[in-house]
Amino acid sequence: MIDQLIFKHLFHHSFLGKLVFRSFLMQHFHDEWIQEWCDLNGWTDLFMERYNHYWAFPPNCVMPEPIPQKVMRLIKSEKGLSHNEQRWLFSAGVISVIALVASYFLISPMPLMLAFGFDAVTFARMDCEV
Repeated sequence: MIDQLIFKHLFHHSFLGKLVFRSFLMQHFHDEWIQEWCDLNGWTDLFMERYNHYWAFPPNCVMPEPIPQKVMRLIKSEKGLSHNEQRWLFSAGVISVIALVASYFLISPMPLMLAFGFDAVTFARMDCEV
């Protein structure tokens, strides 16, 4: 959480910074997936309160409520991995293969250790808090 705040503060004002910040975070849900569920169930005015925390107005209500966790888990199980998650997993695989080849030619375990560190962080970020 703190690293996200620091990163956001450093790149807050530039377009490139916003683009990098958006791709740096692991987005577990597409906005379209949540909007589709809201449309089917009568929820309106969907918005993202924080990253991966969606709120909307339930039917016949005047105050927004968070999208229920049970629904978020259901959406995730139906839709699978988001494009962002797939991109991070592909990057982890590519970096691991490059590290394996580099480790062989350099006769050193250091590229594998760096790849292991990257993969560990990537898979830790894959954990969905929902």
